[in-house]
Amino acid sequence: QVRLVESGGGLVQAGGSLGLSCEVSGGTFSSRGMGWFRQTPGKEREFVAAINWSGGRTNYADSVKGRFTISRDNGKDTVYLQMNSLKPEDTAVYYCAADLSGLGDYRPRSYVYWGQGTQVTVSS
Repeated sequence: QVRLVESGGGLVQAGGSLGLSCEVSGGTFSSRGMGWFRQTPGKEREFVAAINWSGGRTNYADSVKGRFTISRDNGKDTVYLQMNSLKPEDTAVYYCAADLSGLGDYRPRSYVYWGQGTQVTVSS
């Protein structure tokens, strides 16, 4: 059974930084594309960033491009999201997800495994 566990969320002031981690167990992490999504109450889950199986291709939402960086360590079965220059509108529950194709995609429906989420709150 594949399990994803996010960590690293918390409260930070606007302009600050946070790093999220997502450790994956129970599957072949190195073959999976990974994505980060976020959701606020009453809104649909929103794409943040994705990375393909090798880490050679990344994709970002326009709203986070230049501020967030996704990376992975296949030796540690972990994907990361470094968030800099945070804004109050980045406040959300952040989820990591794993696909089967290895491509890393912006569409939530491409992902079959999801973590439980971690809260990120950015104060103004």
